[in-house]
Amino acid sequence: MTVRLCVPWPDKRLRTPAEPVGDITPEIEEIWADMIDTMEAMPGVGLAAPQIGVMLRLAVVDASDSRGQALRLANPEVIEASPVMRSHDEGSPNLPGVSARLDRPAKVVVRYLNAQGMVDRREFEGLWATSVQHQIDHLNGRMYFDRLSKVKRDMLLRRARKVQG
Repeated sequence: MTVRLCVPWPDKRLRTPAEPVGDITPEIEEIWADMIDTMEAMPGVGLAAPQIGVMLRLAVVDASDSRGQALRLANPEVIEASPVMRSHDEGSPNLPGVSARLDRPAKVVVRYLNAQGMVDRREFEGLWATSVQHQIDHLNGRMYFDRLSKVKRDMLLRRARKVQG
């Protein structure tokens, strides 16, 4: 398929909640395929459609060691979250060169529309859980650094401006 360009921060699409997906059509399947190619080229463990300028509630996640295990999700939502937290350094191809350590629930149960167009539920743990939560944030118009304190967020954005020249 196609590796797509990631829209650069502060593009307004990164702050706009994405639209729900009704049916899994050939067009949706093509977008997912492009998203997987784009995620692999970064390389990353997940990608949300708004990151490539597509304003639909679509995400792909592959936190497997061997790769090639990408899960396609439409309209994903966390329906359960463990009280146990997991720390992980998160970044985004939309704001390259910077990252921040965030705490997110170590396990989540997510309801979503799968590649066959059926409502599915799945428990994610570890890096899979972190990535799927990160993608859902993107679908809601949030960036990972929105979860930082104002001071840390401002420092990160200043660092990003320096990195980008």
